Amino acid sequence: MKALLATLGVALALGGCAQAPVKPDLTSFNKAAPRSILVVPPANHSLDVDAPTYLLSTLAVPLAEKGFYVFPINTSKVILEHEGFYEGDQIAQQPSQDLAKLFGADAVLYVTINRWDAQYAVLTTAVNVDFDYRIVYRDGTELWKAHEALTYQPQSVNTGNPIGNLIAAAVNAALTRAKPNYLPLARQANFAALISGPTAIPDGPYKKPASK
Repeated sequence: MKALLATLGVALALGGCAQAPVKPDLTSFNKAAPRSILVVPPANHSLDVDAPTYLLSTLAVPLAEKGFYVFPINTSKVILEHEGFYEGDQIAQQPSQDLAKLFGADAVLYVTINRWDAQYAVLTTAVNVDFDYRIVYRDGTELWKAHEALTYQPQSVNTGNPIGNLIAAAVNAALTRAKPNYLPLARQANFAALISGPTAIPDGPYKKPASK
């Protein structure tokens, strides 16, 4: 039992490790001063085929909250498919000039999904997301980029009994593994990258003043 608890402690410690985000140079962003941003379907390097659809649904809100006009996500996706662009990896290869011109957008947000998975280890399940973000201006100039990687692990339950604690941990791990909830992590990553973290983008022209 001591060996199991020690291994569990190591797994939890490793799950909490993360690299500090690097603050981007926003000179080009401020100079371009984009007003509208086209969000295209993410490129998917994970094994979950549904990951791009879920992540795409979370990207418009933080950009709108920062004060930018965001082209309607579903409408944009339909138009891109009509033009023959069905996969995020294919779209990621398209010049921003062509995509921006198609919609009349000032800039394009590209996102790459590096991880979207749940790892089972001993008595815990770690839910992982890892994204690369890029905003590229309509002339091809990269205005901003960021990287976010987050891990969620269910908190251990203290039942007051070592055996009970192990059983509770096993149940939590099984439940998380059976149905991992990625959306809160995805929203948290977007918020950190675009709004609250050191990589946050400047406010757009439609930013609402903070209420007093």
